[in-house]
Amino acid sequence: MLSSDVTNQEVSSRVSVAAAEARGPKQLFFLLLIIIILCLLLSDHGPESTLRSPVGCCENMSSAHLSTVDGTDRLCVSERAQCVPSPVLHLRQLPADTSEQEVVDLALPFGRVSKLITLRTKNQAFLEMASEEAAVTMVNYYASAPPTIRNQPVFIQYSTHRELKTDNLTNQQRALQAISTAAVHSGSLASSEGRGLIPAPSAVLRIIVENLFYPVTLEVLQQIFSKFGSVLKIITFTRNNQFQALLQFSDAIHAQHAKASLDGQNIYNGCCTLRIDFSKLSALNVKYNNDKSRDFTRADLPSGELDPAGAAAFGVALPPYGAAAFPPSFHQHTGLPVAAVPGSLMSPPRMALQVAPPAGYSVLLVSNLDPERVSPHCLFILFGVYGDVQRVKILFNKKENALVQMSDATQAQLAMSHLNGQRLHGNVIRVTLSKHPVVQLPRGGAGPEEQTLTQDFSGSALHRFKKPGSKNFNNIFPPSATLHLSNIPSSVGEDALKDLFSSRGFAVKAFKFFQKDRKMALLQLASVEEAVEALIALHDQQLDHNQHLRVSFSKSTI
Repeated sequence: MLSSDVTNQEVSSRVSVAAAEARGPKQLFFLLLIIIILCLLLSDHGPESTLRSPVGCCENMSSAHLSTVDGTDRLCVSERAQCVPSPVLHLRQLPADTSEQEVVDLALPFGRVSKLITLRTKNQAFLEMASEEAAVTMVNYYASAPPTIRNQPVFIQYSTHRELKTDNLTNQQRALQAISTAAVHSGSLASSEGRGLIPAPSAVLRIIVENLFYPVTLEVLQQIFSKFGSVLKIITFTRNNQFQALLQFSDAIHAQHAKASLDGQNIYNGCCTLRIDFSKLSALNVKYNNDKSRDFTRADLPSGELDPAGAAAFGVALPPYGAAAFPPSFHQHTGLPVAAVPGSLMSPPRMALQVAPPAGYSVLLVSNLDPERVSPHCLFILFGVYGDVQRVKILFNKKENALVQMSDATQAQLAMSHLNGQRLHGNVIRVTLSKHPVVQLPRGGAGPEEQTLTQDFSGSALHRFKKPGSKNFNNIFPPSATLHLSNIPSSVGEDALKDLFSSRGFAVKAFKFFQKDRKMALLQLASVEEAVEALIALHDQQLDHNQHLRVSFSKSTI
């Protein structure tokens, strides 16, 4: 058997010896066979297109020859699970025939892609980010939110290589086109650094649901997209016989992440495919809170039909039909009218994306709490910023979890939108809709501890939204480092308020009274987390014999 490490000199030498020893037809036949075998070996170990490996690569790396785009060049790589950051990332388990554009789209929210090599026969790809920082951001983000292409999970890791050499690779035209398109689309050509997250075109997404086999409601969209950031507003409508929606995030980066992760995914298995693009609008103007539109920052909006004149500003035609904005012919596809589609379709076994229970639920499940510091009153004050909390129950056997019952489903959605992912007592809390329709009070036989873990706040005087038309409906904002203080007595000055917060361990960075009304002021703390805890600690703090401090989050800065 011939060795695989055959050199050109050895080939010439062995052929010469064999030719000299050949005597007759049989020997010539074997000589010819040897020459063919040696030629085959040389073709497998000829000049290679290689990647420039870093100095001191990890030991025990297994090398494999992976085909490039057209399968004619050879790419020598050494990849195992890597923890050492590198600008070059290795993507594995890509769906068959994954396009270069689909690969680039995964990286688009995190920075500019410099180079790309796809290994179609291996279902793998290598991409080089413009900076190591961008690559680290991408890997860290996808560690908690695994990426998918066509509903198939994709594995991303650092490569052992720090640079891709593509000069001598053929069929790079598609890769270059994908990189160029992504750069123009994201506006990243304006930045040569490619560091960190690049600006998204808009915080508003335009969503089209294709292959609409089951109902997709406004609440379903909110539940899906809120996993990527705070959803502020949604408008649903039908255009060209397609169910569409406009969805506004609080930040353009959240919109960028959602588009990169959800575009092309199915809400239900095999149907209801999301097609997502950025809208030309910078913000949405919602006039009504109903089943077609929702402003999660304005719980006071009426529930009347959306004004067609207002809709015209978006360039969309609003549907004249049913609750979920479905055409009358919808039942022809399912055999069921919209109202009769069973709720079990929303359960996880039928879903490609995890969507919470349908609208109408006003109970929230709050998880990842600090059992040593959380209390029903603490959650009542915090969630009370976004609605009137009726009951709070900390689970007896799982004290890191709690149930919070709001007055209605709209308030529950609003609280979930603003508080999911926020830090409380050092923990990032998770807020989702619960399957429980109400929070049950403890039974008569419950012990003292269980009694204290569940509290009924339905008659509390601290409800912010119990008065119809209250101005509090117009002042609902996400948690911020700046707090809005109100109901301040004239006898209490700036120093007294600063001392009040400092005495509780909060570092006051700035303070300012309102010029026209000294009953109100802005107070800025070091961080959002600190502001959250300060609101919980000092809301309803007594300032004199008959006035109590009111604390909420502000959209302003000092």
